[in-house]
Amino acid sequence: MDGDDRVFKALADPTRRLLLDRLFERDGRTLTELERETEMTRFGVMKHLRVLEEAGLVATRRSGREKLHFLNPVPIRLIHDRWIDKYTEAPASLLADLKTTLESEGEQ
Repeated sequence: MDGDDRVFKALADPTRRLLLDRLFERDGRTLTELERETEMTRFGVMKHLRVLEEAGLVATRRSGREKLHFLNPVPIRLIHDRWIDKYTEAPASLLADLKTTLESEGEQ
């Protein structure tokens, strides 16, 4: 499975997206903190975090006895640049041109 596939697989699950949202709100959370914010067992959260780590979306660092989890937004940005941006560029450009044309016609 390549990197894009891992990222898409990781993002496909709503619980993993929730974990990413929590890390976006405040980075450097422990497993216990993340577990409290879901309706899952500790093992379930660990399993989801492992998928996120394998996709490169979460990085971990030890701080004493704790393992802290940090969001890595780079893979999401790469997906955006490769898959989303190219499909929205032309329609967005056309809409911007249409807006400019309509506004200039309204001024006359």
